[in-house]
Amino acid sequence: MTSAQKIILVRHGESTSTLENPQRPLAITGRQHAEQMASWLVGCGYEVEEVVHSSKLRARQTAKIFGSRLGLHASHVREVPGLKPNDEPATAAETVEVDRRSIMIVSHLPFLNRLASLVLVGDPERLQFQFSDAGAVILARVSGGWRIEAVVGHEML
Repeated sequence: MTSAQKIILVRHGESTSTLENPQRPLAITGRQHAEQMASWLVGCGYEVEEVVHSSKLRARQTAKIFGSRLGLHASHVREVPGLKPNDEPATAAETVEVDRRSIMIVSHLPFLNRLASLVLVGDPERLQFQFSDAGAVILARVSGGWRIEAVVGHEML
């Protein structure tokens, strides 16, 4: 992979229903899909310096799977505020612009769609992406902004 900054946006893996468990941990298939996607990223040579995730259990579990597969120390997989489903993406977008490291953000819909749209075109409502469970949208910094490098769902692997 080139050394250009990458932002890998990942939707959490499939979770159990609220009836099964109110905290909604990852379902068995959610874990499997996260493992598949993480392996694909590693196989393609993607690297990140940090994985950040929301406070929700399913995002934390997904982030740990990706962090482990990407060879990150546990201290580089951490919860940050402002990544819940209905949070405003402006703070995360500002962080991405200022911080020149390649990172992964594990979160939820509609937050991930809104963040990608804000980073790419400056409007959180303009673009929509198909984020499957454990799916990824990979953005690469180019001169003058960002471009979409890949949109990958577990069903494509």
